[in-house]
Amino acid sequence: MAFHEYATILSVFFIFMSLLTFTYRHQKERSIIPTNWPIVGMIPSFIVNVNRLHDYITEFLIHTGGTFMWKGPWFSKMNMLMSAHPLDIQHVLCKNFNNYPKGDKFREMFDIFGNGIFNSDGELWEINRKVTMSVFKRSEYHYLFETIIWHKVEKGLLPLLESTFVQGMEIDLQEIFERFAFDITCKLFLDHDPKSLSLDFPYIPCQKALLDVEEVIVYRHFTPVNIWKLKRFLRWGDEKKLINAWKSIDDFIYKCLARNHEYNNMKGEHREKQFVFLTTFMREIREERCDFADPTKLLRDTLLSLMIAGKDNISSALSWFFYMLAKNQNVEDKILKEIHAHLEVKIGVRWNEKELGQMVYLHGAINETLRLFPPVALNHKSPLQQDILPSGHKVNQNTKIILAFYTMGRMKSIWGEDCMEFRPERWFAKGGGIKHEPSYIFPAFNAGPRTCLGKDMSFYQLKVVIATIVYHYHVELVKGHSVLPAHAIVLHMKHGLKVRLTKRREANRI
Repeated sequence: MAFHEYATILSVFFIFMSLLTFTYRHQKERSIIPTNWPIVGMIPSFIVNVNRLHDYITEFLIHTGGTFMWKGPWFSKMNMLMSAHPLDIQHVLCKNFNNYPKGDKFREMFDIFGNGIFNSDGELWEINRKVTMSVFKRSEYHYLFETIIWHKVEKGLLPLLESTFVQGMEIDLQEIFERFAFDITCKLFLDHDPKSLSLDFPYIPCQKALLDVEEVIVYRHFTPVNIWKLKRFLRWGDEKKLINAWKSIDDFIYKCLARNHEYNNMKGEHREKQFVFLTTFMREIREERCDFADPTKLLRDTLLSLMIAGKDNISSALSWFFYMLAKNQNVEDKILKEIHAHLEVKIGVRWNEKELGQMVYLHGAINETLRLFPPVALNHKSPLQQDILPSGHKVNQNTKIILAFYTMGRMKSIWGEDCMEFRPERWFAKGGGIKHEPSYIFPAFNAGPRTCLGKDMSFYQLKVVIATIVYHYHVELVKGHSVLPAHAIVLHMKHGLKVRLTKRREANRI
């Protein structure tokens, strides 16, 4: 299609959409179900509610029984079947997994991730997952992982929080968690600590770029393909932001690889003096006898997927946890009591996974946070072959399916009448320990063959950070600060998490 044809379509689309959006805003009575307008479909309702996208989707999904066909503009092929129906989730992610690969359309929308584990299908995905799982299971990896976490807690997180407390400052706890998780993932996967979690809060272009990527990709879901491609061609708006972010990310990753002596000298039999993730990963890829035209590009794609998963899932979970903790004093009291019971004799000593695993109430509180605020709020699928979902909806190769994980945690039909209450006790098993819920009901770590490989490591990291902070400080929300979900593929807070810290009694100091 010629440039002037793209421009004409774009102009007409925006003019018509603006008129309908104006009309929608001024309706005296609004239906919960989006209005399907001529030509532009339900786009106006999306524009009006873009700042509360997840809650808006939740409203009409609950109103329609958990599954709804969202209509895009007639020329865009943007129709999306949105579902929070547990049996639909199980069918797509587990029972009929092979019929729902990522696919070409998904890879086009998430093009920045290349051929990493997040984007790949078939043999490439199987090899990528097998090798990543193999590396994750190594004892050297676990030792490195725990060492990096504790070093960053002791030398980065605690000194920064102490400085903030001494100065009586308000802080954005979400930004601190983002910097904390970014440093850890970079050190773990790239063998480089950018030290973004420092008292001077240095600007790291790659860290900001990762957040920009997540925001732009959400907009692509609700923008006709031809339009966002035109915007990309023109380097305009959010697509320009993505282009700049892509460059910042590549510059950062490739510079880290170039600095890594181990990586540059990987030839023949290689004996490592110490465990390095990226060299171990590439060696195991080669042992699979895979012949990739550009192994460095594959490594870049894999590292980016792992960085996104490691950085944003952890920072999102921690932010929402402390938000809910600040709103539920009784939960904080019980966690503090559990810390005193299980860990106080070892304050000042690094807690291991077994000791943290004994803290059942803390685990329940984390699960409760992930139920209400899953880091990945939406999942995107399309079938290879025509199919009928358990909810009765027919889907074909052109159907985009959006699995609404955020909505699932807010459905009375799944969690009961008290589904909006923050109640860690709902996770207690009758015989003691933590109650298990099927992943298609509690999909915080995805479900089926693509279940998150780092689930156990995530819980360990969350428990270390939470227990450390709760033992030392009481976190109080800044009055009047608005906490809302951001519109991004990872569930961040739109305005951050502004808090003040109060020190626990002096007897509790390390």
